[in-house]
Amino acid sequence: MTDKATAGPAARAADAAPLPYDAVVLAGGAARRLGGADKPGVRVGGRALLDRVLTACAGAGATVVVAVPRPTVRPVRWAREEPPGAGPVAALAAGLPHTTAEHTVVLSADLPFLRPATLHRLLTVLGETGADGALLTDADGRDQPLVAAYRTTALRRELAVLAAEHDGLTGLPLRRLTGALRLTRVPDPRASFDCDTWDDIVNARARIREHGHVLDEWISAVKDELGIDLDVDTNALLDLARDAAHGVARPAAPLTTFLVGYAAAQGAGGREAVAEAARKAAALALRWEEEAAEAQGKGGPSAPDAG
Repeated sequence: MTDKATAGPAARAADAAPLPYDAVVLAGGAARRLGGADKPGVRVGGRALLDRVLTACAGAGATVVVAVPRPTVRPVRWAREEPPGAGPVAALAAGLPHTTAEHTVVLSADLPFLRPATLHRLLTVLGETGADGALLTDADGRDQPLVAAYRTTALRRELAVLAAEHDGLTGLPLRRLTGALRLTRVPDPRASFDCDTWDDIVNARARIREHGHVLDEWISAVKDELGIDLDVDTNALLDLARDAAHGVARPAAPLTTFLVGYAAAQGAGGREAVAEAARKAAALALRWEEEAAEAQGKGGPSAPDAG
């Protein structure tokens, strides 16, 4: 039972407040197409795939990862399906009891391009349509039920039905679950891209270095590595670096941005503190440039008459 999401809800999603949600991340698959490699730990852009997904769903009230415990970028609750390797439906059933929110985001651990805005959009569409779930579709229009937001009660209801019908959930495909739900589809070829093969990994590593994405990818990676969660005006910092390089000297650019960050941390911290420190440093760099122009006779005040 399905219906297509209209353009209206999807278009309005970016402006609406996201619904509170919990997250269940399925990270215990065998990764046979990767030769049995530890897929959640494979790095793309210097970060483990699982950590990239956990960063995207950091807004969850509770995050449950169904897998063998491992170090992660942020604290999570761990669960395990019984028996291990029983499949995605059994894994979801193992993680869902640890959630309490009315809405649950269900994710695989191999989504290198997932962003908080994607989950925001799914949750908003779910709230506006009244469906049981909102899922992404990939570049070929195929459903991606492990990049989706669901009503928690609907998941619990259908999992209970399936368990009763099949005397358990071991080995059941996800379509047996999603086929009983009213779903809304949201096309997103990039966010729905998952890494099933080594070719997919190579593709993902190349795509994050594309001109339109590389800076955001790098900043996200650095913030994760340093353990900070700070939203700053990247353009303002780049303008500051440009002004320092042009008005002072090239090496002044990285040193100035470092000092701005340090000053902000010493003060109130946060986005506003960074913006204020950047404003002061940019003004100083412009004063240096003006003095240099005056000294070289490029627009400075006229020299006084000699006599």
